[in-house]
This record gives sequence, structure tokens and C-alpha cells, in this order.
Amino acid sequence: MTSPKTSAKSLPSAVVAALRCSVCGERLRHGDHWLRCDRGHSFDIARQGYVNLLHAKIPAKTADTGEMVAARVRFLEAGYYTPLADLLADRAEEAGCDFVVDAGAGTGYYLARVLRRLPNAIGLALDVSAAALRRAARAHPRLGAAVWNLWQPWPVSSGVADVLLNVFAPRNPGEFHRVLRPGGTLLVVAPGQRHLDGLADTLGLLDVADDKQRRLTDALAQGFTPHGEDRLDGTVTLTPEQARAAVLMGPNAHHLHRGGLAARLDAIREPIEVTTSFRVSSYRRLG
Repeated sequence: MTSPKTSAKSLPSAVVAALRCSVCGERLRHGDHWLRCDRGHSFDIARQGYVNLLHAKIPAKTADTGEMVAARVRFLEAGYYTPLADLLADRAEEAGCDFVVDAGAGTGYYLARVLRRLPNAIGLALDVSAAALRRAARAHPRLGAAVWNLWQPWPVSSGVADVLLNVFAPRNPGEFHRVLRPGGTLLVVAPGQRHLDGLADTLGLLDVADDKQRRLTDALAQGFTPHGEDRLDGTVTLTPEQARAAVLMGPNAHHLHRGGLAARLDAIREPIEVTTSFRVSSYRRLG
């Protein structure tokens, strides 16, 4: 006996209205398992509920792999970054919003937390990793997900977002400004200088650039005005498995087999004390 085909999760209508054809820029219509523009360009909706709008290959080691996504899920479920998710929800609630775009949403962890706080808001998750968006599409019923390369012009209408999240993700200031409505809020999360101290020292992980905050402010100077900054610093104790997940969920995973990182990670056999440090910068869109 053949089991019935699982139907695809639908995209929220507000998300479909906000998206544009990535080939020609026209509006998209929602079918049973597809989005299509009037010029005939069509994009399949995956069973999990996300749509892939890419039509070109991305550079190697750009997208999170399935292993990285699984590690991120394990780590985030342990609750170590819950204070950060709650702070983002606080700031989004203060801004007031009906439509939230998460640029570099990953598994949708932070966007889902914001939507749980805002019962009438709709969220769009953008990420280059289809593996991540398989999770994000099911993270919340009012969330729609689309695969896209954030370095390219986004297939999203201008001025649709009240709040735009950018959490440890690529920054495209021009698209931030275009997609946000005038007066909309941009929330950018970056690691503090001491983020993952303890683990980073032990393993020799990639450093956080000293001038990263200055470069962010300079990049946004033309279209945004700063509207406050929050710093979250703490200390957590990670089991060896959680320490491994913390490494495998980020960019260091792409370098696991270089310079002995894998061997050093395997050598961690006892719980390790690690610093967490986040900077949440809030900006308002000018114009």
C-alpha cells in the first residue's frame, strides 16, 4: 500500500505578497506547490514549506551544511542564547511591527521568538542555506522562508519590513535600507570581542575583528541613524558535546580539518567554562 503524499506547508499570504520573482522582479502568485510570476518564471515550494529563489550557484563554503544546522539546533535547544533571543523580541516589540524580515535567519530560532512575542506579526526568513530553512519554515506558523544569497539584491518588495533582524549574518546595507519602511528598525547582532573566550583560546578559533563595530557604523551611516546598543555578557559551562556543537554550528566548521582543529576539539573531555558576549545595535531607517 502506498502512503499518501505529504502536502507542502503553505507560505503565509503576506510573505508571498512581499516576495518578488528573482528573475524579473514581478509579483508572485501562490499555487499548490509553487510560486509563479506572470512572465512564467516558477519556483517550487519544498515539502517543508520554504521556496528556493536562487537561480545561480553560490560560492563554496558559503551556505551552512546539514551537519552545521544539526549542531546549531542542538546548541540552541540547550538555551544558552535564550537571553539574546528574548532581547531581540523585546526590541522588536518596542518598535512595533506587523512584518519582520530576518536576513540570515538560519534555523529561524530568533525570528520565531520574535513572532511568539508579537501575535499579529508575520515573518520572512532569508538564508542561503536550504538545509537551515528546512528547519526555519517549520519554526513558527506565521513564518515563511526563502532561499537567497544576501549579497545579491533581494527578491523582496521595497519598504515592506517594519523590523529587520541581522544576527551573525552577512550585511547588505543597501538592501537593509530598501526593504525597511521609513522609520523602520534594524537590529544587528554581532559577537563581542570576548565571545566564546575559553573555547576560542583552547581551540584556536577564528578571531572577531577589532574594528567590526566601527565598520558596521560606517557602512550604515548614509541610510540609518543609531538608536541604541545593548550588550549581553555572561559565562556558561559547556559539556564536551555542547562545546563541539558550538564550533560545528559556525564558520569554524568549514576549517575543521585544517590546522588540527578537529583533534583539539576531540581532546575536550571535561566541561569547559566559556564566555558569551553579544552586541545588539539598533538603527532607524532614514528617509
